[in-house]
Amino acid sequence: MSVLTKEKMYEDINRWKKEKNAIILAHYYQDGDIQDIADYVGDSLALAQKASKTDAKIIVFCGVHFMAETAKLLSPEKKVLLPVMEAGCVMADMMDEAAIKKYREENPDTIILMYVNSTAACKQYADVCVTSSNALKIIDHYSKLGKKMLYGPDKNLGAYAMEKSNIQMDLWHGFCGIHNGMQPKDVILAKEKYPNAEFVCHPECNLNVLKMANYIGSTKQLIEYVTKSDKKEFIIGTEIGVIHEMQKRNPDKKFYILSDRLRCFEMKLTRLEDLYNCLKDETNEINISEEVSKKAVKCVNKMLELS
Repeated sequence: MSVLTKEKMYEDINRWKKEKNAIILAHYYQDGDIQDIADYVGDSLALAQKASKTDAKIIVFCGVHFMAETAKLLSPEKKVLLPVMEAGCVMADMMDEAAIKKYREENPDTIILMYVNSTAACKQYADVCVTSSNALKIIDHYSKLGKKMLYGPDKNLGAYAMEKSNIQMDLWHGFCGIHNGMQPKDVILAKEKYPNAEFVCHPECNLNVLKMANYIGSTKQLIEYVTKSDKKEFIIGTEIGVIHEMQKRNPDKKFYILSDRLRCFEMKLTRLEDLYNCLKDETNEINISEEVSKKAVKCVNKMLELS
């Protein structure tokens, strides 16, 4: 029995993509060998946009469950596959359908802004979806209506938006375990170790960490910032997978992860072998009931409209 090498898997995957009219989408937090074989690599917003526009019959989504669900919401007629069905999101799990349904019933006039890191079951109760790329813009848009707002499930990005825009919202008490775990002491130690480096981080961090950053942005925005910057060294305050793309675009620059803890277990569940088998056998299809899909897709479409 021959051993499946990386090169052989790449060869077969590329052949199957043509034969099956399939496209592979991968989040920046995926391992480098998966990013390198993907047709498109991006953050949540870019991947959602790509999913809505592709003509492929099959979408293989290398990410976590809520991302594949979003692709299915936007392309209900396509077969959406997730290489590892167990790949979830701790933050998304911090908001359950029963609780957000109860909030909606008790607060019918409140505008619910739902972070993309949420399940389709929860999205059906939202007015609009947001990602870290467009959250500030969309929150600002709705704040002008003068109505009460709820943002969730990420309390940290919500707190950042409130301080940045000088507004008030209800916040769901959810968070990303990777970003929420960063502490100011981590930043102090990193800056002492790399005195010539800028500190850039994701808005899912706590405010006390965000206030120490030279730049705050979504995954894509962080990549673009370090690429355009004249600086040569950066301390990265987000999931370690993003450094793969940063280094590819900027081989002359140095990137230091803020902490060895910044590794998302769920994102790293997907291996190249999982992608290979998923596309080969067309397994792990994402299914959403028609009732939930019709409701949930509205908030995602509203986000794309406002983006």
